[in-house]
Amino acid sequence: MSILQAPRAVVMIRPHHFRSNPDTQADNAFQTATSQPEQVRNLALKEFNTAVTQLRTAGVTVHVFDDETQDTPDSVFPNNWFSTHAGGHIAIFPMFASNRRQERRWDVIETLKQRYRVQDVIDYSGLEEDGLALEGTGAMVLDHIGRIAYTVKSNRADPVLLERFCTHFNYEPMAFEARDANGRDIYHSNVLMGIGTEFALICLSMITDPSRRGEIAKRLEETGRNVIDLSQDQIANFAGNCFELTGNDRLLALSARALDALTPTQVAAIEQSARLLPISIPTLETAGGSVRCMLAGIHLSPRERTML
Repeated sequence: MSILQAPRAVVMIRPHHFRSNPDTQADNAFQTATSQPEQVRNLALKEFNTAVTQLRTAGVTVHVFDDETQDTPDSVFPNNWFSTHAGGHIAIFPMFASNRRQERRWDVIETLKQRYRVQDVIDYSGLEEDGLALEGTGAMVLDHIGRIAYTVKSNRADPVLLERFCTHFNYEPMAFEARDANGRDIYHSNVLMGIGTEFALICLSMITDPSRRGEIAKRLEETGRNVIDLSQDQIANFAGNCFELTGNDRLLALSARALDALTPTQVAAIEQSARLLPISIPTLETAGGSVRCMLAGIHLSPRERTML
């Protein structure tokens, strides 16, 4: 089974002080303000722990790190500050919101170096001082097979930095504009689309330029994907924020809310090559992200034959 697109391992950050981040609410239309902070924290922890159990039961290796600080409300979404790549490469990314910059943890990177073969770490985070951001696999949805970085243009995806990343990591950048029905910019590419080994979920109608829309659909098809077109309502329910993984079999991890939004035809198309793994995280989704955002995929070779 090819695991190029669907990694066997992920990093997850357990949030002990989860809350909706006021510093990101202005440009994240998916975010919902929360009250009753203690209840929210407890529910978030319960949802997180259940998600870890589900993934491990499905055969996915999950490396869990605890975040007990109170200044990083979005730390449960680590895929924004680092990414890993076949051949032993790691990228560290600059973040748009200042309080999200505190999520970067070198103990996570050091653990990856100990357990996996890491050749180099390219750190772009210093570019925050120049007002540049490129928020990892939130800003970019990476086709590891076709070597394409699909990227919605936003303040969280600087075009110059995108070009630099793509040059370093050998991806072709495909940047485009996308907006919802109310004309609001899509803040992260991974709420608009998700790419599996044999299929791609995407809301084509949100891509504002019709010619670019056609180009993106064509590129996805050229790389062998069955393009499953999502509606804007399905995107609002996080149906695009999914992540293909390899466990005991090939899985598509997504939220229970996202699965409920899919049609029977769409479910059948996905199940031709991947088993659906719905995870219920309604509290965590109030932060404006879903299951994909919680999972930082590990596309590295383990040092030991048996992974820890």
